[in-house]
Amino acid sequence: MWLLFLKIVVHTTILFIFASQMKLSEEIKSNKFVSEHQKAHINVLFTANWLNGLMNKLFKKHDISSEQYNVLRILRGSHPIKRCLREITERMLDKNSNTSRIIKKLELKKLIEIEEHESDKRFYQIGISNTGLKLLKQIDVEMEKNTPVKQILTEKESKQLNELLDKMRG
Repeated sequence: MWLLFLKIVVHTTILFIFASQMKLSEEIKSNKFVSEHQKAHINVLFTANWLNGLMNKLFKKHDISSEQYNVLRILRGSHPIKRCLREITERMLDKNSNTSRIIKKLELKKLIEIEEHESDKRFYQIGISNTGLKLLKQIDVEMEKNTPVKQILTEKESKQLNELLDKMRG
C-alpha cells in the first residue's frame, strides 16, 4: 500500500515539475494566438484541466469523484447544519452536475446522512456523516502535501492568482 502511495507521489511530483517548466505553447504544440488575452484564456482552461486530472487521481484512490468531493466539502462547510438538495446544487462548482445522482451515490457509500421531512417525503435534509468527515480529513492531508499550487507558488503568489481569477469572473 505504501509502495503504491510512494509511486503515485513520485510520479505526480515528476509530472508536475516537468509540466510546470513547460510553457503553454510547448504543451499544446502551438504558439499562434490571436492575442495575449486569447492565450490567457486558453492557458486558464488548459491549467484547470491539468489540475483536475491531478485531483481526479487523488479522488480515485478514495473511490469518489470530483463532484462527490465538492458535495462533501459543501456539507462539511455547513456541518452540523443539514442542507436541502437545492442549496447544495446552488453551491456546486459545476452548476450542471446531477446533484440528485451524486447524493444517492454518497448515501450508498455512507458518506452522508439523509433525513426525510415528517409530513412531506419529497423534502429531505442532507448532512455529512462521521465517515464523510474522516474521508475529507484524509484527503485534506494528502492535498496539503501534494498540491501543485503549494509546491510552486508562494503564499503571496497564490493570493495574487486568486485576486486575478476573481477579477476575471467579475
